[in-house]
Amino acid sequence: MQIFGRRLSGLYVREAWRRIVRRVALLRLRLFRHTVRAPERLIVAPTDLRSIDPFVADEILADRFPLAGRLLETHGKSPFSLSLPSRTFASRLHGFGWLRHMRANKSEAAAAAARSVVNDWIAIHGRRVTGIAWEPDVAAQRLIAWLSHSPVLLQSGDRGFYRRFMRSLAFQVRYLRRIAPVAPDGEVLFRIRIALAVASVAMPARPSVIRRAGQDLDREIDRQILADGGHISRNPRVGLELLLDLLPLRQTYVNLGHDVPVRLIPGIDRMYPALRFFRHQDGDLALFNGATSTPAGELLSVLRYDETGGQPFKAMPQTRYQRLASGKSVVIADTGPPAPGGLSATAHAGCLSFEMSSGRHRLIVNSGSPKFAGRRYAQMARATAAHSTVTLDDTSSSRITQSAFLGHVMTETVHSVTVERGETEDGRDSVKASHDGYLRSFGIVHERELTLNATGTILTGRDRLVAEGEPRPKKGVQATARFHVHPAINLQQTERESVLLTTPDGETWLFSSPGNDVVVAEDVFFADASGICASEQIEIAFSPEAKPEIRWFLSRRS
Repeated sequence: MQIFGRRLSGLYVREAWRRIVRRVALLRLRLFRHTVRAPERLIVAPTDLRSIDPFVADEILADRFPLAGRLLETHGKSPFSLSLPSRTFASRLHGFGWLRHMRANKSEAAAAAARSVVNDWIAIHGRRVTGIAWEPDVAAQRLIAWLSHSPVLLQSGDRGFYRRFMRSLAFQVRYLRRIAPVAPDGEVLFRIRIALAVASVAMPARPSVIRRAGQDLDREIDRQILADGGHISRNPRVGLELLLDLLPLRQTYVNLGHDVPVRLIPGIDRMYPALRFFRHQDGDLALFNGATSTPAGELLSVLRYDETGGQPFKAMPQTRYQRLASGKSVVIADTGPPAPGGLSATAHAGCLSFEMSSGRHRLIVNSGSPKFAGRRYAQMARATAAHSTVTLDDTSSSRITQSAFLGHVMTETVHSVTVERGETEDGRDSVKASHDGYLRSFGIVHERELTLNATGTILTGRDRLVAEGEPRPKKGVQATARFHVHPAINLQQTERESVLLTTPDGETWLFSSPGNDVVVAEDVFFADASGICASEQIEIAFSPEAKPEIRWFLSRRS
């Protein structure tokens, strides 16, 4: 406990220091605001690869903003003068990613409506460097969005708006440069570096500025994109989000004849195999460590530029995931500890959880992360019980601190994960792994083995709870193996030991566990594209004292 106490104290000290440095940077920014020089013109507008919805443009023209699963009616007023429905809504509104939808409506009215909202933002929030509007990630998204959609904003705009727009862009660039050294690590810092690189080529800049922005981006690519192409957060969705910004940036460098940052193209090429690794055959990405539903259009728009080709890897040794694939079946398993330190603020306690899909349907999933829900639901989704793995006394294998100051990072985490890969002569592929997340509290190590046969029609599982070390296992501990089922799958209890799973197109699989009570229970699926929805799960409760090992099978029937 002393070790974890020291780690927690260290996290508090580092976070306090980061906030102090950021406040000093903001103070200097305010004091020297008058020295910011606005550029006279923009050089280029990078492409936005994210999907466009004409419905959103029509709604905004009708004074309604449909963002983050909520709807705000403005009745002709500025949305920034109203009480916003949720924090996520506010982030989306201030991030201006919704500007891309305005491209679907090429009318002067659409351009004027977008320009009016930007004008209001500059007037209300442009000088107050506080609140959600100036959170580092939101500011980086806004800078990229304003530059990418400047043709829409500047269409038929007057000279006064042009000067205000350019002055605000220049100020936001300076802001991001100042806070980058103390920004949250991971995806946020990466996006800041992308935004500054985009600004360096989209706005007039000295060669030294362009070169420095590229070098800063190179450092983040080297540091954050692991050798197997995964991101250091271990979130499968982060790679897609970064590629949506990196691909247009690469093309902008090429189109303008600038030297492309040294690590940019190799980094992109490294990320594509990781994206394919996490992709189920229904086109969605696996739901691990903060991942949520993936719009099919965005994934396809990124994969269209994939020049690496080839089949997905069997393993990602640095990001710590394993994949079994045969016939129409795919199994992806989390075989690593959560990301360390501040990176764990979005990590999930899902070690040894797995997902399985057959053809166009996902059968077994994790609950995923909610797209639009509040912090309470996001924290619930991080618990071990929200993953397809084993829990002890409904306790998570890694503990999440309740400190909002630290950003709800993980403290007592899974430390050691062992992995063995094997293949038999008859073509069965297996992965055997164990973790020590329950060793300190319960004196137990969880060991799981997954085996997929050569035709992809039978997945065999074995969960074993091994008493190890001190303290000895507690008496009366209750273990529960959970298998979260995708909402599209129909469940039918056939016998005490088995459940039938039926896909929308009639494919059937039998889940069975000889000698155990297999129970169908209510569940919640956090990662549905339309928001949180009801679903079902399969549960097997057992006592590690009386039965330290259970076996289960998923076999295709038709």
